[in-house]
Amino acid sequence: MTNTLIGRILATEKNPTTIDDFTFWTTPDLILNPFDIVKVEHVNNSYSYGVIEDIAHITDAASFLTNFISSDFGDVSAEENTLRVGMKYVKAKVICNTSNIYIPLQSNAKVMLATADEINYALGLNDIKNPLVCGYLDMYEGTKDCEKVTLPVNLNSKFIVGPEGAHLNISGISGLASKTSYAMFLLKAIQDSYLKKFGDEEEEDSVAFVLFNVKGKDLLAIDQLNDFEGEQHPEQEKKTTFELYKSLGLTPEPFKNVHYYYPYSIPNTRHWNTYLTPQEVEDNIKKKKAKKFKYIYKYDKENLDLMFANIDDSTQTMESVISYIMSGQGKFAQVNDWQDFLEAVKDKCSTESSGKDKEIPVVSWRKFYRIINKSITDNKIFARDIREGESETRIGDAIKHIKKNEVHVIDIAKLSEDKQAYVFGDAIRTIYDLQLGQYSGEEGVNPPSRIVIFIDELNKYASKETPKNSPILRQVLDVAERGRSLGVVLFAAEQFRSAIHDRITGNCSTHAYGRTNSIEATKSDYKSIPPVYKTMMTRLKQGEYIIQNPVFRSLLSIKFPKPIYKQYK
Repeated sequence: MTNTLIGRILATEKNPTTIDDFTFWTTPDLILNPFDIVKVEHVNNSYSYGVIEDIAHITDAASFLTNFISSDFGDVSAEENTLRVGMKYVKAKVICNTSNIYIPLQSNAKVMLATADEINYALGLNDIKNPLVCGYLDMYEGTKDCEKVTLPVNLNSKFIVGPEGAHLNISGISGLASKTSYAMFLLKAIQDSYLKKFGDEEEEDSVAFVLFNVKGKDLLAIDQLNDFEGEQHPEQEKKTTFELYKSLGLTPEPFKNVHYYYPYSIPNTRHWNTYLTPQEVEDNIKKKKAKKFKYIYKYDKENLDLMFANIDDSTQTMESVISYIMSGQGKFAQVNDWQDFLEAVKDKCSTESSGKDKEIPVVSWRKFYRIINKSITDNKIFARDIREGESETRIGDAIKHIKKNEVHVIDIAKLSEDKQAYVFGDAIRTIYDLQLGQYSGEEGVNPPSRIVIFIDELNKYASKETPKNSPILRQVLDVAERGRSLGVVLFAAEQFRSAIHDRITGNCSTHAYGRTNSIEATKSDYKSIPPVYKTMMTRLKQGEYIIQNPVFRSLLSIKFPKPIYKQYK
């Protein structure tokens, strides 16, 4: 593709060009889009590149009334005797110059469309170290006398999984933003990259994944190939998607080394804790790729505080109760299972028993009992023991033994919110302790150098309204602020970015903005984004995202292919 001349630079008394911005005129019928890249002649035989931010059309009419009058005072069918002088002008932002010259662009300088290689150079995509594909971009779509440019977009993997930068935040409204699909696309790219680069030999730099299934069966078949059932032309859709994956340097295969963990359930009862059928669960267990998880009092009592993650404990009464229990005071020294534990707590709820303990009032014990009793007695995941022959495990034990390139999917979709929080908090705590070396020396413990955690609906655990004393919030903040150095990476998604704790979004090196509503786009979290891009966010389609990463010189509007793994409709 050669450079097509499309316009000239404008510089007026009221609207001068600056070192950051410029404006150019172009023909009225030329189709350009925000995020397109243009090339501009500059001094010393250099060229500047700019990204289009806004497009406008003006005429010589002094006001709206002038146009109204010229149409025979509002006759919509009237034709003007003399056409008005009009023009289209485009506002763009300078992103780089070939000779690092950043004086303002000169009036009447030639503006051209860029070639594919020049677009790569302008956006800083031509020399990405440790490339990891994050999607592809289409440029000059619909532009006259110009072929559409399609380019894969790579970012530096060290700026998303560490150590240079870490953590990804994905936002967008439910259903249309494809948050889970985009996160899974990136995770697929990471697994492919590490399998291809290191295979089974390299031990220094390795990665594993822990994913939480929070909606239906979304992530419960990621090791199976997508059959595109339900599509209008499934075979054609499959072929197109496979070719797209190959063009991006990815294998057209689902995730490898996948292990599923379902909440312990009893078939044909109201305590069936997963959206899979009992037959599907048993089939996966027989194939040695799934287990049921339980919580045992002896090992999991240390995590009792997680059950109070969303309860405001400003007076720290619940914390005092938990400390009392953990220190083995009273009857708690003899407690061995959940049932005995509930009996011991219930005993403290009577006036006679609690009267001996002046520090913790009986009302606190009763509040503690109400919360804990509902959680424990209402679900079979709180059990007496683990039957290893029945493919049962604790989440803590399963994650402790995670190996490189493995994907662990923890199903919490059908659990109540308090139990979801308990499982999520337990897993995060175990991963953090694992990377801190707390389990070093234990048999079979050989963690990878990095563990990527993916959780949708982060607002449940780390919103601005989450109680400050929440142990899960503290844990997530620790991961966001210190996880990069420990090899713990957070991929999180939520509907509204503005609802998430500032210290979490502030520590994410990569941000993905999907379709959102106009109210959300006016929040302070979006103040650094140009107005036209905010408007674009309200009409992004499925499979489209606006990406922000330190290695990119500008925000990028990217697309990504449909999931390669099985989708439940």
